[in-house]
Amino acid sequence: MSKQWVDPVDRYFEDFEVGDQVVTRGRTIDIGDITLFAGLTGDHYPLHTDEEYARGTQFGTRIAHGPLTFTIAVGLVGMTGWYGNAVRALLGIDGLRAKKVVLAGDTLHVVGTVLVAEVNGSGRSGAVTVGYSVRNQHDDEVMFFEQKNLMRCRPPAGPDAST
Repeated sequence: MSKQWVDPVDRYFEDFEVGDQVVTRGRTIDIGDITLFAGLTGDHYPLHTDEEYARGTQFGTRIAHGPLTFTIAVGLVGMTGWYGNAVRALLGIDGLRAKKVVLAGDTLHVVGTVLVAEVNGSGRSGAVTVGYSVRNQHDDEVMFFEQKNLMRCRPPAGPDAST
């Protein structure tokens, strides 16, 4: 029998419980990522774009932008399909902390954990807060933040659902 995978998967607020986790694949950061991000954002601070300057810092080489690490983390979770089509809107990012430097050659992955799941008063949507622990190839946490999303609730089932 053949099978069909549909992307995105139907998911709802009710599919996320406090403590649920997603663990992403790894993604290696390279110098091209850092250079392209500088060009895309206009952030050409010499710590990211000037190797000679960066050699004179405590890092000894160019480092990844903090916002680059953040966006790669969001993308890694997005690529898993974990949220499916449940997300209706981003409500906020809280507590973003860069904890360790990210260098070209580091491989990042994310461990996302549901921290809070709250249904709103109407019962048509809820808010899910996920803690993103961004880790390098040594499993050191390089960044942490909480992402709060508005999620759709499962529609009522059955013949009396519309009443």
